[in-house]
Amino acid sequence: MIIQGFSFSAVEAAIKKPGRKDLALIYSEVPAVAAAVFTTSTVKAAPVLVSSEHIASGFAQALIVNSGNANACTGEQGMKVALETVHSVASALGIDSTAVQVCSTGVIGVQMPVERVQAAIPALVNGLTDGTLDDIAQAIMTTDTFPKMEVISCQVNGVQYSVAGIAKGAGMIMPNMATMLSFIITDAAVEPAFLKQTFRSAVDNSFNAITVDGDTSTNDTCLILANGMAGNSLITDGTEEGNSFAIILNNVLLSLAKQIVKDGEGATKFIEIKVSGAKNDLDAKRAAMAIANSSLVKTAFFGQDANWGRIFAAVGYSGAEVDQSLLSLSFDDVCMARNGIFAGEDAEARGTEVLKQKDITVTVDLGIGIGAATVYTSDLTHEYVSINADYRS
Repeated sequence: MIIQGFSFSAVEAAIKKPGRKDLALIYSEVPAVAAAVFTTSTVKAAPVLVSSEHIASGFAQALIVNSGNANACTGEQGMKVALETVHSVASALGIDSTAVQVCSTGVIGVQMPVERVQAAIPALVNGLTDGTLDDIAQAIMTTDTFPKMEVISCQVNGVQYSVAGIAKGAGMIMPNMATMLSFIITDAAVEPAFLKQTFRSAVDNSFNAITVDGDTSTNDTCLILANGMAGNSLITDGTEEGNSFAIILNNVLLSLAKQIVKDGEGATKFIEIKVSGAKNDLDAKRAAMAIANSSLVKTAFFGQDANWGRIFAAVGYSGAEVDQSLLSLSFDDVCMARNGIFAGEDAEARGTEVLKQKDITVTVDLGIGIGAATVYTSDLTHEYVSINADYRS
């Protein structure tokens, strides 16, 4: 896979422990149009604070990212480390410091071993000719069990461009944003305002529509870089080319978001929750997220228990406008309840069979209006507890 004008590198800096690559670099030959979305938590990691300032220019040329240490809740020293890292990368690449984005993921509250990071930067820069995007995807993993990648190519007036993305995330997943890192790159030439608008819309439809455990963290970052090296005519809003780009971008992000849910810590099931018939889309989203975040619902899915009442209960406390006499619910194509009333023992038996599958669709109709939303979640298992009980060891 070649995304023109981008190069990649990953090295072992032994940030948390030796034996794996944990420091990575993405570099664009030219300044790229850039946009980013960061955690909405008021407790923000030092890299988030630095990167959010730098992205204000609307351009970026490099990203350095590490796993094993979040550099969050680390005070003035954490900020110093993030800034020193940015300056070192910029100096080594011969670019302005504000063109460098910095991201971290890992344990919160532990000071970054800055000397190890600094010592690894020369090798990181020198390795740009040999690395791949897959190397970056591998290097940013924490509790992930597999690297998450997606790439889609398209043509504009006979010129091919590609949109590629990677992501990490398996636990602490909840909008806004989901606890994750995701980096999207494209060699397409895209008008800056349109890129920002389309990117934010795609994030809302993907990373802000997933939840594993209802937790949001300190380091969430989703970044897009568009360097225009494909040589296509500028993609703008209100055009056929713009519509195609928006669809491709949305599909790349949605694929990555679904991969995160499927890799949810200890997860055995991937659950799509579709709510329709709401007063408006916001109410539909409220209801869908209440279902997706309910520990009782999630454990019922793990136990293959067709306990549809837990879903109605979640809808009831979601804050959405609800008339219980109008509620209907299905597991895949099996109607479990209609107009607020249980569909019977045969439905429960068939619904239980549905819950034995790995991929399940839950459809809830509120019966009030035309609002709709779709979110994605996983079940809650014994393994989730084990993973998070031992995370720092």
